[in-house]
Amino acid sequence: MSLKAGIVGLPNVGKSTLFNCLSSAKAQAANFPFCTIDAQMGQVSVPDERLTKLAELVHPGRIVPAVCDIVDIAGLVKGASKGEGLGNQFLANIRECDAIIHVLRCFDDANIVHVDGSVDPVRDKEIIDMELQLKDLETIESRMQKVEKQARVGGDKQAKIELGVLEAYKAALQQGKSARTVSFETEDEVAAAKSLFLLTTKPVLYVCNVDDQSAKDGNEYTRHVAEAIKDEDAQMLIISAQTEADIAELETYEEKQMFLEDMGLTESGCNRLIKAIYSLLNLQTFITAGEMEVKAWTFRRGWKAPQCAGVIHTDFEKGFIRAEVIKYDDYIKYGSEAAVREAGKMGVEGKEYEVQDGDIMHFRFNV
Repeated sequence: MSLKAGIVGLPNVGKSTLFNCLSSAKAQAANFPFCTIDAQMGQVSVPDERLTKLAELVHPGRIVPAVCDIVDIAGLVKGASKGEGLGNQFLANIRECDAIIHVLRCFDDANIVHVDGSVDPVRDKEIIDMELQLKDLETIESRMQKVEKQARVGGDKQAKIELGVLEAYKAALQQGKSARTVSFETEDEVAAAKSLFLLTTKPVLYVCNVDDQSAKDGNEYTRHVAEAIKDEDAQMLIISAQTEADIAELETYEEKQMFLEDMGLTESGCNRLIKAIYSLLNLQTFITAGEMEVKAWTFRRGWKAPQCAGVIHTDFEKGFIRAEVIKYDDYIKYGSEAAVREAGKMGVEGKEYEVQDGDIMHFRFNV
Protein backbone atom coordinates (compact mmCIF):
# COMPACT_ATOMS: atom_id res chain seq x y z
CA MET A 1 0.00 0.00 0.00
CA SER A 2 1.22 3.50 -0.81
CA LEU A 3 1.88 6.19 1.75
CA LYS A 4 2.44 9.89 1.15
CA ALA A 5 3.52 12.42 3.76
CA GLY A 6 3.72 16.15 3.04
CA ILE A 7 6.30 18.45 4.62
CA VAL A 8 4.72 21.82 5.48
CA GLY A 9 5.66 24.94 7.41
CA LEU A 10 6.41 28.62 7.00
CA PRO A 11 9.15 29.63 4.54
CA ASN A 12 12.77 29.20 5.69
CA VAL A 13 12.15 26.76 8.55
CA GLY A 14 14.23 23.93 7.04
CA LYS A 15 11.63 21.96 5.06
CA SER A 16 13.70 21.52 1.91
CA THR A 17 16.88 20.73 3.85
CA LEU A 18 14.97 17.98 5.67
CA PHE A 19 13.44 16.73 2.43
CA ASN A 20 16.87 16.46 0.81
CA CYS A 21 18.09 14.37 3.75
CA LEU A 22 15.07 12.08 3.60
CA SER A 23 14.89 11.42 -0.10
CA SER A 24 17.09 10.84 -3.10
CA ALA A 25 15.48 13.88 -4.75
CA LYS A 26 17.20 17.23 -4.22
CA ALA A 27 14.90 20.18 -3.52
CA GLN A 28 16.35 23.67 -3.73
CA ALA A 29 17.26 25.00 -0.28
CA ALA A 30 18.01 28.71 -0.10
CA ASN A 31 17.78 31.67 2.24
CA PHE A 32 14.70 33.39 0.80
CA PRO A 33 10.92 32.78 0.98
CA PHE A 34 9.29 30.54 -1.63
CA CYS A 35 12.54 29.07 -2.95
CA THR A 36 10.35 25.94 -3.26
CA ILE A 37 7.66 26.72 -5.83
CA ASP A 38 6.68 23.36 -7.28
CA ALA A 39 5.90 20.58 -4.82
CA GLN A 40 8.61 17.96 -5.16
CA MET A 41 8.28 14.29 -4.32
CA GLY A 42 10.94 11.80 -3.33
CA GLN A 43 10.80 8.23 -2.13
CA VAL A 44 12.47 7.04 1.05
CA SER A 45 13.03 3.52 2.36
CA VAL A 46 11.53 2.69 5.72
CA PRO A 47 14.40 1.69 8.04
CA ASP A 48 14.01 -1.87 9.33
CA GLU A 49 16.99 -3.65 10.84
CA ARG A 50 15.08 -6.96 10.78
CA LEU A 51 15.44 -7.23 6.99
CA THR A 52 19.23 -7.14 7.20
CA LYS A 53 19.34 -9.81 9.90
CA LEU A 54 17.00 -12.09 7.95
CA ALA A 55 19.06 -11.59 4.80
CA GLU A 56 22.15 -12.82 6.65
CA LEU A 57 20.31 -16.12 7.18
CA VAL A 58 18.40 -16.43 3.90
CA HIS A 59 21.03 -15.00 1.48
CA PRO A 60 18.40 -13.57 -0.90
CA GLY A 61 19.01 -12.02 -4.29
CA ARG A 62 17.88 -8.66 -2.93
CA ILE A 63 16.43 -6.84 0.08
CA VAL A 64 13.29 -4.77 -0.58
CA PRO A 65 12.29 -2.40 2.24
CA ALA A 66 8.92 -0.69 2.52
CA VAL A 67 8.87 2.81 1.03
CA CYS A 68 7.21 6.13 1.78
CA ASP A 69 6.63 9.06 -0.59
CA ILE A 70 7.67 12.42 0.86
CA VAL A 71 6.37 15.67 -0.68
CA ASP A 72 8.17 18.97 -0.17
CA ILE A 73 5.40 21.57 -0.18
CA ALA A 74 6.16 25.29 -0.52
CA GLY A 75 6.08 27.47 2.59
CA LEU A 76 2.62 28.59 3.61
CA VAL A 77 2.04 32.13 4.87
CA LYS A 78 -0.69 34.05 6.64
CA GLY A 79 -3.57 34.38 4.18
CA ALA A 80 -2.78 31.14 2.31
CA SER A 81 -6.41 30.02 2.66
CA LYS A 82 -7.35 33.10 0.58
CA GLY A 83 -4.61 32.52 -1.96
CA GLU A 84 -1.81 34.59 -0.41
CA GLY A 85 1.73 33.52 -1.27
CA LEU A 86 1.23 30.32 -3.21
CA GLY A 87 -1.57 29.17 -0.92
CA ASN A 88 -4.31 27.63 -3.03
CA GLN A 89 -1.98 25.46 -5.08
CA PHE A 90 -0.20 24.07 -2.06
CA LEU A 91 -3.25 23.56 0.11
CA ALA A 92 -4.29 21.22 -2.70
CA ASN A 93 -0.94 19.41 -2.37
CA ILE A 94 -1.61 18.87 1.34
CA ARG A 95 -5.06 17.44 0.59
CA GLU A 96 -3.43 14.61 -1.41
CA CYS A 97 -1.23 13.51 1.53
CA ASP A 98 -1.97 10.86 4.16
CA ALA A 99 -0.08 12.67 6.91
CA ILE A 100 1.48 16.06 7.55
CA ILE A 101 5.07 16.63 8.68
CA HIS A 102 4.86 20.14 10.15
CA VAL A 103 8.36 21.62 10.44
CA LEU A 104 8.85 24.34 13.06
CA ARG A 105 11.95 26.51 13.31
CA CYS A 106 13.39 26.10 16.80
CA PHE A 107 16.83 27.64 16.32
CA ASP A 108 18.33 31.14 16.21
CA ASP A 109 20.47 32.20 13.26
CA ALA A 110 20.84 35.84 12.25
CA ASN A 111 21.97 34.75 8.78
CA ILE A 112 18.67 32.98 7.99
CA VAL A 113 15.73 35.33 7.62
CA HIS A 114 12.36 34.57 9.20
CA VAL A 115 9.28 35.54 7.23
CA ASP A 116 7.77 37.16 10.36
CA GLY A 117 10.98 38.71 11.62
CA SER A 118 11.51 36.63 14.77
CA VAL A 119 11.72 33.01 15.90
CA ASP A 120 8.54 31.81 17.63
CA PRO A 121 7.59 28.21 16.74
CA VAL A 122 4.28 28.29 18.63
CA ARG A 123 3.17 31.39 16.71
CA ASP A 124 4.32 29.76 13.46
CA LYS A 125 2.35 26.61 14.28
CA GLU A 126 -0.78 28.65 14.98
CA ILE A 127 -0.45 30.49 11.65
CA ILE A 128 -0.38 27.22 9.68
CA ASP A 129 -3.15 25.70 11.82
CA MET A 130 -5.37 28.73 11.25
CA GLU A 131 -4.89 28.69 7.49
CA LEU A 132 -5.73 24.99 7.25
CA GLN A 133 -8.73 25.47 9.56
CA LEU A 134 -10.02 28.40 7.49
CA LYS A 135 -9.77 26.35 4.31
CA ASP A 136 -11.66 23.49 5.98
CA LEU A 137 -14.32 25.92 7.20
CA GLU A 138 -14.72 27.16 3.63
CA THR A 139 -15.11 23.54 2.43
CA ILE A 140 -17.69 22.78 5.13
CA GLU A 141 -19.79 25.90 4.56
CA SER A 142 -19.87 25.22 0.82
CA ARG A 143 -20.94 21.61 1.42
CA MET A 144 -23.58 22.63 3.97
CA GLN A 145 -25.34 24.78 1.38
CA LYS A 146 -25.87 21.67 -0.73
CA VAL A 147 -26.76 19.24 2.06
CA GLU A 148 -28.96 21.41 4.29
CA LYS A 149 -31.93 21.52 1.95
CA GLN A 150 -31.78 17.76 1.28
CA ALA A 151 -31.71 17.04 5.01
CA ARG A 152 -34.38 19.46 6.24
CA VAL A 153 -36.75 19.67 3.29
CA GLY A 154 -36.26 16.44 1.40
CA GLY A 155 -35.91 14.26 4.51
CA ASP A 156 -32.87 12.43 3.08
CA LYS A 157 -31.55 10.19 5.89
CA GLN A 158 -27.95 10.18 4.60
CA ALA A 159 -28.05 13.95 4.17
CA LYS A 160 -29.15 14.33 7.81
CA ILE A 161 -26.18 12.26 8.97
CA GLU A 162 -23.78 14.30 6.85
CA LEU A 163 -25.31 17.58 8.06
CA GLY A 164 -24.74 16.52 11.67
CA VAL A 165 -21.10 15.78 10.87
CA LEU A 166 -20.69 19.13 9.10
CA GLU A 167 -22.21 21.02 12.02
CA ALA A 168 -19.90 19.28 14.52
CA TYR A 169 -16.85 20.12 12.42
CA LYS A 170 -18.00 23.72 11.91
CA ALA A 171 -18.43 24.27 15.66
CA ALA A 172 -14.91 22.99 16.37
CA LEU A 173 -13.27 24.99 13.59
CA GLN A 174 -15.01 28.20 14.66
CA GLN A 175 -13.42 27.68 18.08
CA GLY A 176 -9.97 27.48 16.49
CA LYS A 177 -9.75 23.70 16.87
CA SER A 178 -8.69 21.29 14.13
CA ALA A 179 -11.19 18.82 12.69
CA ARG A 180 -9.20 15.86 14.08
CA THR A 181 -10.30 16.88 17.60
CA VAL A 182 -13.88 15.83 16.69
CA SER A 183 -14.85 12.16 17.01
CA PHE A 184 -17.92 10.28 15.79
CA GLU A 185 -19.63 7.15 17.09
CA THR A 186 -21.52 5.51 14.23
CA GLU A 187 -20.09 3.95 11.07
CA ASP A 188 -22.28 6.22 8.91
CA GLU A 189 -20.91 9.33 10.64
CA VAL A 190 -17.32 8.12 10.27
CA ALA A 191 -17.90 7.40 6.57
CA ALA A 192 -19.45 10.85 6.04
CA ALA A 193 -16.53 12.49 7.83
CA LYS A 194 -13.94 10.67 5.71
CA SER A 195 -15.69 11.67 2.48
CA LEU A 196 -15.00 15.36 3.20
CA PHE A 197 -11.19 14.99 2.94
CA LEU A 198 -10.58 17.87 5.34
CA LEU A 199 -7.03 19.15 5.77
CA THR A 200 -7.12 19.25 9.57
CA THR A 201 -8.31 15.65 9.97
CA LYS A 202 -4.91 14.46 8.75
CA PRO A 203 -2.54 13.14 11.44
CA VAL A 204 0.32 15.53 12.21
CA LEU A 205 3.92 15.01 13.24
CA TYR A 206 5.49 18.24 14.51
CA VAL A 207 9.19 18.30 13.68
CA CYS A 208 11.17 20.80 15.75
CA ASN A 209 14.18 21.81 13.66
CA VAL A 210 16.92 22.72 16.16
CA ASP A 211 20.60 23.66 16.11
CA ASP A 212 23.28 20.95 16.41
CA GLN A 213 23.72 21.45 20.16
CA SER A 214 20.01 20.86 20.82
CA ALA A 215 19.64 17.74 18.66
CA LYS A 216 19.70 15.38 21.63
CA ASP A 217 17.62 17.09 24.33
CA GLY A 218 15.88 20.01 22.61
CA ASN A 219 15.80 23.58 23.89
CA GLU A 220 13.45 26.23 25.24
CA TYR A 221 11.68 26.52 21.89
CA THR A 222 10.92 22.77 21.75
CA ARG A 223 9.60 22.83 25.31
CA HIS A 224 7.17 25.58 24.32
CA VAL A 225 6.00 23.49 21.35
CA ALA A 226 5.52 20.42 23.57
CA GLU A 227 3.34 22.47 25.90
CA ALA A 228 1.33 23.92 23.00
CA ILE A 229 0.45 20.53 21.49
CA LYS A 230 -0.09 18.52 24.70
CA ASP A 231 -3.86 18.34 24.15
CA GLU A 232 -3.64 17.53 20.44
CA ASP A 233 -3.78 14.08 18.92
CA ALA A 234 -0.31 14.60 17.41
CA GLN A 235 3.32 13.61 17.87
CA MET A 236 6.49 15.68 18.16
CA LEU A 237 10.07 14.93 17.09
CA ILE A 238 13.27 16.91 17.63
CA ILE A 239 15.66 16.96 14.65
CA SER A 240 18.57 19.10 13.52
CA ALA A 241 18.11 19.27 9.74
CA GLN A 242 21.65 20.58 9.34
CA THR A 243 23.03 17.64 11.35
CA GLU A 244 21.02 15.27 9.14
CA ALA A 245 22.47 17.01 6.06
CA ASP A 246 25.99 16.46 7.41
CA ILE A 247 25.23 12.77 8.07
CA ALA A 248 23.86 12.35 4.55
CA GLU A 249 27.19 13.52 3.12
CA LEU A 250 29.08 10.68 4.83
CA GLU A 251 29.70 7.65 2.63
CA THR A 252 29.85 4.63 4.94
CA TYR A 253 27.54 3.26 7.62
CA GLU A 254 30.46 3.22 10.09
CA GLU A 255 31.18 6.93 9.53
CA LYS A 256 27.53 7.80 10.06
CA GLN A 257 27.36 5.80 13.29
CA MET A 258 30.52 7.46 14.63
CA PHE A 259 29.06 10.87 13.82
CA LEU A 260 25.84 10.00 15.67
CA GLU A 261 27.76 8.74 18.69
CA ASP A 262 29.75 11.97 18.81
CA MET A 263 26.44 13.85 18.88
CA GLY A 264 25.13 11.62 21.67
CA LEU A 265 22.51 10.08 19.38
CA THR A 266 21.75 6.40 18.74
CA GLU A 267 19.78 6.79 15.50
CA SER A 268 19.52 9.42 12.79
CA GLY A 269 16.63 11.86 12.92
CA CYS A 270 15.50 10.82 9.44
CA ASN A 271 15.12 7.20 10.54
CA ARG A 272 13.20 8.28 13.62
CA LEU A 273 10.97 10.51 11.51
CA ILE A 274 9.93 7.77 9.08
CA LYS A 275 9.25 5.38 11.96
CA ALA A 276 7.19 8.08 13.67
CA ILE A 277 5.08 8.59 10.53
CA TYR A 278 4.41 4.85 10.42
CA SER A 279 3.35 4.89 14.06
CA LEU A 280 1.18 7.99 13.49
CA LEU A 281 -0.72 6.22 10.69
CA ASN A 282 -1.01 2.92 12.60
CA LEU A 283 1.12 1.20 9.98
CA GLN A 284 3.17 -1.96 10.49
CA THR A 285 5.09 -4.38 8.29
CA PHE A 286 4.98 -8.09 7.64
CA ILE A 287 7.84 -9.80 5.83
CA THR A 288 8.24 -12.39 3.11
CA ALA A 289 11.59 -14.19 3.04
CA GLY A 290 12.97 -16.46 0.32
CA GLU A 291 15.93 -17.01 -1.96
CA MET A 292 14.68 -14.41 -4.42
CA GLU A 293 14.14 -11.60 -1.91
CA VAL A 294 13.51 -10.53 1.65
CA LYS A 295 10.75 -7.96 1.43
CA ALA A 296 8.77 -5.75 3.83
CA TRP A 297 5.07 -5.13 3.15
CA THR A 298 3.04 -2.34 4.74
CA PHE A 299 -0.34 -2.95 6.38
CA ARG A 300 -2.58 -1.19 8.91
CA ARG A 301 -2.54 -2.35 12.51
CA GLY A 302 -5.46 -4.71 13.12
CA TRP A 303 -5.69 -6.13 9.60
CA LYS A 304 -6.53 -9.82 9.25
CA ALA A 305 -4.49 -12.31 7.22
CA PRO A 306 -6.59 -12.10 3.99
CA GLN A 307 -6.29 -8.29 3.92
CA CYS A 308 -2.52 -8.56 4.24
CA ALA A 309 -2.43 -11.19 1.51
CA GLY A 310 -4.20 -8.66 -0.70
CA VAL A 311 -1.30 -6.24 -0.23
CA ILE A 312 0.84 -8.65 -2.27
CA HIS A 313 -1.83 -9.37 -4.88
CA THR A 314 -5.62 -9.09 -4.96
CA ASP A 315 -5.83 -12.75 -6.06
CA PHE A 316 -4.15 -13.78 -2.79
CA GLU A 317 -6.99 -12.18 -0.83
CA LYS A 318 -9.79 -13.49 -3.07
CA GLY A 319 -8.54 -17.08 -2.96
CA PHE A 320 -7.11 -17.04 0.56
CA ILE A 321 -6.88 -20.50 2.17
CA ARG A 322 -4.47 -20.05 5.08
CA ALA A 323 -1.33 -18.26 6.19
CA GLU A 324 1.85 -19.90 7.44
CA VAL A 325 3.35 -17.58 10.04
CA ILE A 326 6.79 -17.48 11.64
CA LYS A 327 7.54 -15.00 14.39
CA TYR A 328 10.64 -12.94 13.65
CA ASP A 329 12.36 -13.87 16.93
CA ASP A 330 11.79 -17.58 16.20
CA TYR A 331 13.29 -17.26 12.71
CA ILE A 332 16.39 -15.59 14.14
CA LYS A 333 16.65 -18.16 16.95
CA TYR A 334 16.38 -21.27 14.76
CA GLY A 335 18.15 -19.84 11.71
CA SER A 336 15.97 -21.15 8.87
CA GLU A 337 12.38 -21.90 7.85
CA ALA A 338 13.09 -25.64 7.92
CA ALA A 339 14.46 -25.47 11.47
CA VAL A 340 11.43 -23.45 12.59
CA ARG A 341 9.10 -26.08 11.12
CA GLU A 342 11.05 -28.88 12.81
CA ALA A 343 10.80 -27.08 16.15
CA GLY A 344 7.02 -26.79 15.73
CA LYS A 345 7.15 -23.00 15.80
CA MET A 346 5.40 -22.30 12.50
CA GLY A 347 1.78 -21.23 12.98
CA VAL A 348 -0.96 -22.13 10.50
CA GLU A 349 -3.57 -19.37 10.65
CA GLY A 350 -6.98 -18.81 9.10
CA LYS A 351 -9.03 -15.84 7.97
CA GLU A 352 -9.47 -14.36 11.45
CA TYR A 353 -5.76 -14.17 12.29
CA GLU A 354 -4.69 -10.60 13.11
CA VAL A 355 -1.27 -10.10 11.57
CA GLN A 356 1.42 -8.76 13.91
CA ASP A 357 4.31 -6.43 13.14
CA GLY A 358 7.33 -8.41 11.95
CA ASP A 359 5.42 -11.60 11.15
CA ILE A 360 7.12 -13.61 8.39
CA MET A 361 4.26 -14.74 6.17
CA HIS A 362 3.64 -17.33 3.49
CA PHE A 363 0.12 -17.29 2.01
CA ARG A 364 -1.68 -20.31 0.56
CA PHE A 365 -4.41 -19.42 -1.91
CA ASN A 366 -6.48 -20.84 -4.73
CA VAL A 367 -8.02 -18.83 -7.58
